[in-house]
Amino acid sequence: MARIEARNNALGFRPLYRQARDILVSRINDGTWQAGQAIPSEMEIAADLGISPGTARKALDEMEAENLVVRHQGRGTFVARHDDARIIFQFFRLTPDTGEREFPSSKFVGIDVRPASPDAAKILKLRSGSRVLQLERVRSLSGKAAIVETITLPHALFPAAEKLDLPNNLYELYRAKFGVTIARSTEKLKAVAAKRREAKHLGVAIGTPLLAIDRTAYSLDGRPTEWRVSLCRTDTFHYLSDLK
Repeated sequence: MARIEARNNALGFRPLYRQARDILVSRINDGTWQAGQAIPSEMEIAADLGISPGTARKALDEMEAENLVVRHQGRGTFVARHDDARIIFQFFRLTPDTGEREFPSSKFVGIDVRPASPDAAKILKLRSGSRVLQLERVRSLSGKAAIVETITLPHALFPAAEKLDLPNNLYELYRAKFGVTIARSTEKLKAVAAKRREAKHLGVAIGTPLLAIDRTAYSLDGRPTEWRVSLCRTDTFHYLSDLK
């Protein structure tokens, strides 16, 4: 309880469950609790932090809503993994007009380390001249090229990643190899026309309407970690947002 009260005095009033949530998230962020690991029960957390079981439950409810933990009836609460099933519902929104949602396959067509552009430095909060890792890939759904994607990462967070055999599921790589867990993202959507590069990769005519998804992803500590621009076909695919 003293630890939470100290945070309260230093930072101004915040509900106890929010303070408890921040402490629990920090244990995921610093590696105390690993992906897939069972965490202590509500009663144990309450005793550890000096709060009521109801406050501990509310903190865990918020973490579950943020997809940071998953609850299994009769088994307990576990740190969420960045597996395909989780990513497809939390981060991947492009869906075929006919058929169920699926996790796309990927083919990398470019991997490069370069100085950050002014836009990348601003979005990722990097100093001028900082190096970034830029990845380009084509993603397919149901065997059809659907997305051309440019991903920009702070190289300091992902040293020597360009030397790896990069997998389809990058978020799990970030966590497992570099200790960076993606917790949330913001997206901007805009209609654009296909230029020569994306038209070639997607097999469409220059000028074909595409959906541009400009996403910034943040780690558990709130740091902007990934800037991703996805150019998506819209002739047989749509963007699905499940609002709750």
